[in-house]
Amino acid sequence: MAQAPGNEAMPVVTTEVQGDVAIIRINRPEKLNAISQAVAVALQAAMRDFDASAQRVAVLSAAGTRAFSAGADVSDLPELWRAIPHIGCRTDKPIIAATSGWCVGAGMVMVTMCDLAVSTEDTVFHYPEGRIGFTGGMISSLANRIPHKIAMEMMLLGRKVDARRAYEVGFINQVVPNGTHEAAALEMAREIAAQAPLVVRSLMRLVDEMQPENPIARMARTSEMMTEVRDSCDLREGIAAFREKRKPRFSGQ
Repeated sequence: MAQAPGNEAMPVVTTEVQGDVAIIRINRPEKLNAISQAVAVALQAAMRDFDASAQRVAVLSAAGTRAFSAGADVSDLPELWRAIPHIGCRTDKPIIAATSGWCVGAGMVMVTMCDLAVSTEDTVFHYPEGRIGFTGGMISSLANRIPHKIAMEMMLLGRKVDARRAYEVGFINQVVPNGTHEAAALEMAREIAAQAPLVVRSLMRLVDEMQPENPIARMARTSEMMTEVRDSCDLREGIAAFREKRKPRFSGQ
């Protein structure tokens, strides 16, 4: 179970294992599952755990039914790339989004980057960043995944799009009755898990290679590398050696 550092009683992200399937849930229903810094870090950790696990498919969902995610938590802005499937953690295992209620901003980006998506009838997709004067840029991948003019409509006009319209334009795979999104996503996940794993992984890799490289993915990888350097023992040793006027003893960690 992935959780926020220092908050063991109330994990902001949970993982449930059902056979070959891992269900990863954002767990902030009281905040409409907004993505805080802790949520972004915990989602990245959960996806990494899934990638290293025996589970073959993940369902990405959220606690409660009012919102899959209201987007970035403006009171605790995260490094959003950490929370984005196939960006925060590169994996050749399929990830299925299961949404209910509001799916706003970063939540919509998460669905965009999942491999499949199931949404309830009351799901509403909304990308309002143009109206509030901010964007992380990751939504640009939408134009490679649905018809270009539809993607531009969703990004530039910032209009709300219901689940039926999202299905019609190919943004999601299935619209289901309210409250049944996880069950439907699990059914889809089990169907994938029953396929030959080598074929599934090969197809995932080949499709990934065919996609135009997302500049945000490059930025995320650079950010991750710089964070690793910034937090390294070698940096602390280098600073200490400089201050003590001695030769540093680097460990590569």
